[in-house]
Amino acid sequence: MTTAPTDEARWVLYVLWSDRLGRTYAGITIDLERRLAQHNGTQPGGARSTQAGRPWRVAATYGPYPDRSVASRAERAVKKLRGRRRLSWSGDLG
Repeated sequence: MTTAPTDEARWVLYVLWSDRLGRTYAGITIDLERRLAQHNGTQPGGARSTQAGRPWRVAATYGPYPDRSVASRAERAVKKLRGRRRLSWSGDLG
């Protein structure tokens, strides 16, 4: 059973790295451990685009952010970057 986010939930932006593919994947979550397990296929619910790169490891995290809206803005900013540049993002949302 999953729980709904609460006002106290802290959103995190994460960047995964696949040694197998040499590529990154960025996303947001309030439960990084669960989300990584989903991407790696040990729990249901991972993104289809991460299936081929398993296993994934957390290469960078940013935040926490106060709500999903701010975390989504940060995710969009990071997704504009490519590859390893995502691992050293400045945190600029402007």
